[in-house]
Amino acid sequence: MTVLCFFCDHGSIVPGRVRVAVRLRPRNAEEMVADADFADCVELQPEFKRLKLRKNNWDSDTYEFDEVFTEFASQKRVYEVVTKPVVESVLDGYNGTVMAYGQTGTGKTFTVGQLGEEDTSNRGIMVRSMEDILADLSPETDSVTVSYLQLYMETIQDLLNPANDNIPIVEDPRTGDVSLPGATLVEIRDQQSFLELLRVGEAHRFAANTKLNTESSRSHAILMVQVKRSVLESEDIPSNENNESSHLTKPSKPLVRKSKLVVVDLAGSERIHKSGSEGQMLEEAKSINLSLSALGKCINALAENSAHVPIRDSKLTRLLRDSFGGTARTSLIVTIGPSPRHRGETASTILFGQRAMKVENMLKIKEEFDYKSLARRFEVQVDKLIAENERQQKAFEAEVEKINLEAQSRIAEVERNFAEALEKERLKCQLEYMDSVKQLEHKLVLSQERHDCNGFADVHGEGPGPSSANEIFEVKRMLENETNRRKAAEEEVEILKIQLGNHSPTQAGGDMEILNLHRKLEEEAHQKKKLEEEIIILRSQLLQMTYEADQMRRCLESGGSVNEFSAVDSAMSQARSSQLRDNGNAQKESVANLFEQVGLQKILTLLESDDANVRIHAVKVVANLAAEEANQKRIVEAGGLTSLLMLLRRYEDETVRRVAAGAIANLAMNEANQELIMAEGGITLLSMTASDAEDSQTLRMVAGAIANLCGNEKLLMKLRSQGGIKALLGIVRCGHPDVLSQVARGIANFAKCESRASSQGLKSGRSFLVEDGALPWLVQNANNEAAPIRRHIELAICHLAQHEVNAKDMISGGALWELVRISRDCSREDIRNLARRTLNNSPTFKSELRRLRIEY
Repeated sequence: MTVLCFFCDHGSIVPGRVRVAVRLRPRNAEEMVADADFADCVELQPEFKRLKLRKNNWDSDTYEFDEVFTEFASQKRVYEVVTKPVVESVLDGYNGTVMAYGQTGTGKTFTVGQLGEEDTSNRGIMVRSMEDILADLSPETDSVTVSYLQLYMETIQDLLNPANDNIPIVEDPRTGDVSLPGATLVEIRDQQSFLELLRVGEAHRFAANTKLNTESSRSHAILMVQVKRSVLESEDIPSNENNESSHLTKPSKPLVRKSKLVVVDLAGSERIHKSGSEGQMLEEAKSINLSLSALGKCINALAENSAHVPIRDSKLTRLLRDSFGGTARTSLIVTIGPSPRHRGETASTILFGQRAMKVENMLKIKEEFDYKSLARRFEVQVDKLIAENERQQKAFEAEVEKINLEAQSRIAEVERNFAEALEKERLKCQLEYMDSVKQLEHKLVLSQERHDCNGFADVHGEGPGPSSANEIFEVKRMLENETNRRKAAEEEVEILKIQLGNHSPTQAGGDMEILNLHRKLEEEAHQKKKLEEEIIILRSQLLQMTYEADQMRRCLESGGSVNEFSAVDSAMSQARSSQLRDNGNAQKESVANLFEQVGLQKILTLLESDDANVRIHAVKVVANLAAEEANQKRIVEAGGLTSLLMLLRRYEDETVRRVAAGAIANLAMNEANQELIMAEGGITLLSMTASDAEDSQTLRMVAGAIANLCGNEKLLMKLRSQGGIKALLGIVRCGHPDVLSQVARGIANFAKCESRASSQGLKSGRSFLVEDGALPWLVQNANNEAAPIRRHIELAICHLAQHEVNAKDMISGGALWELVRISRDCSREDIRNLARRTLNNSPTFKSELRRLRIEY
């Protein structure tokens, strides 16, 4: 590795010549064809650090450089030889410059600005320089900031903030230092953030396709890295009279070193008749050639020690004032191509490098005393003492809190034991009731099995066998017994009430008897409630068994009186097909019959039953009723909506919450019910359920309910303020396609209503969806494989784009590309047309597409 310079003590001025290396680009595909019969115009001799430029087949000119790289040289070696000494000087407090110069298409941007995302060995000078700088800095005391600029058509533009497109150059009249006060400064903490910064800058840099290069840079790119380091300088006390050296040192002086690394990727020089530039590209080429010509004049003047150096002829030369003839350590890499067709440009590049090698800089370290660091050091010590005091205080408070928690834990354990004992007593009381229910269910299963067996045994169309009839008769008999028991209990309660009214409280032992009567009344009322619940369940089971018996009878009647086994099998197949077709209607008829026989108010009362099975059965009945629009008004008027919301608030059972959310979703399809749901806190309860639930079916029901509410323009503000949008975006964690479809439908409904409100002047400002963070999810899932999800998201993006105030957010978030894709590739014509109209009507979108040269 070539050592470019040696360093002296800080504060001294050190001479340092500009170091120049030449790098040869390998032949590209076009040159391999066009120049197949011709030899390269240059011959490299890297071992002697020189090259020969052929004039013809027998004559050539020889030039020597500080380093010569063949077409096989690696990016790492180029960095180690050319740039690393400059980076080390910057870390020691000197300014440094690394610059690439050459004809367009010879590999300057590859050498300087390659990110190496696909192949890390291709990382360029910018990336490798920052790696070494960050590795050598201390995060506690040092800092590094970056600006990324381009010089385009003699205007300095900020690549990190394209709106800042005319940055002035300010020169310090005392020191002559050049600064750009309007440029964006970004502090770099890690390599990943620096790579992201370079990606942003490259996206805003001007490039074009010419005959010489498919991605020709049309501007000079300038990366400015400012390094600030804190160091301590100590001085030894000189030796005494006896020549005995002393080990004492003077107190350390705080120093701060402020150095700057400038990496320049110059735009390539080109001849117009070869590049084929015209129009705007022609003007760009003229500007590039003028600035490079001005740089060449300055280097010529410096190489010849001329009294006048035309620094002010170009903004490029003003920016590089410290790099050539100033106080910075400078390395120049000139890039050339092998093609003999471009021998003139190659010769010009080589001569530029030869002249630059004659330029002598006077290196000067950039440091100053930093007494503020002493104050910061004392502040750190004070902060440590305060923190230690707070830690001790927190430890004491934590000990007290621990004692309190232990006491609360013991109290909670006692309460839990007491609750468990009460629960055991309650279960013991209900044991007999549950046993009877299980026996009934067992008999019902046996009855169904006998139905199947009877269907194969009886092929003469005589209807269900005696066993099925006996089971139905048994259930009816038990229902009548329960009804009689209820009537008897009601009569006994009335008698006890009469006795209680006739009883005189002044008689001996009266108080005790009154208490007994009250207790008996409560027991009878509780028994009555249980009997009513049991009667409703028995009626539901009876209706189901009657329905199954009718299905079996129709099956056997359709079979006729055929004696062969095949006829029986055919009859059973027809029965199954008929059952599948009529299943939905029969279920609705069963629910309707139960609704008429029991009454809506009684069913809603069972939603608050202590028995979990009764509660689940009742909420399923209400959900089935709510699916019919004709029943919804009666359910709401009877307080059914309030009861369903109470279920969401009080119970954590997944089945209850799922069915209740589905019933609320059915009611929310009616616009008249939507305001009632919002008024009773429905969206808050649905949001809480969405955050707690994990079952995909429950989340689908909740998302469907919120999606229905999103279609009401009057509820937008309240829906958003009560967390509706946040809840929808939280549900996407499930990932189930059915759930995501409901979420996308809700966002599309909200975007449509919001767009309509904005067009009517009822709303201004950015979309609530954008503010709540829905845009990244929409962009990410715009190409979802599921057609319903994709269709809803495409509609949502189109509606968001109709409001001009959302345009900048959509451009920065990547939604503009999706809008262009929708206008071209969407399978639905109405959505394609909507996307095209939106693009044509938005000035911001049209301006951005013109800037990116995108046709749509």
